[in-house]
Amino acid sequence: MASKVCMSAPMCLIENRGKEFRVCQEALQLLSEIHQPVVVVAIVGLYRTGKSYLMNKLAGKTSGFLLGSTVQASTKGIWMWCIPHPKQPGQTLVLLDTEGLGDVEKGNPQNDTWIFALTLLLSSTLVYNSIGTIDQNAMNQLQYPSE
Repeated sequence: MASKVCMSAPMCLIENRGKEFRVCQEALQLLSEIHQPVVVVAIVGLYRTGKSYLMNKLAGKTSGFLLGSTVQASTKGIWMWCIPHPKQPGQTLVLLDTEGLGDVEKGNPQNDTWIFALTLLLSSTLVYNSIGTIDQNAMNQLQYPSE
């Protein structure tokens, strides 16, 4: 039984409330209506590095995931966008865009670890977006969620 779920815009999947995360029930309901194979591509990385822009490109759109025009982070929590897979008929592509890591305004550095680990668990393919080459600092950030 193949049912197509196609969203016209992204929606919040995991809401970040500072010290707790909540699954958005509307998103959960939409996911439960998918009865075909899914490919989940997620992106994590430092804040304000173009993660949302890249995910919009993967969706084949110029807009969708919120793009910020300031130095402040735009995405909070984990947002999803379900679209038909562009190369595999009968499959759904679920794109997950995450809030940026390293945002000092969050106040709780452990928040980054939880976002990273949760995203890793939800995804079939994880994109780590970095500025330039992956340096020792990036390797240190990758170490904690993997543990």
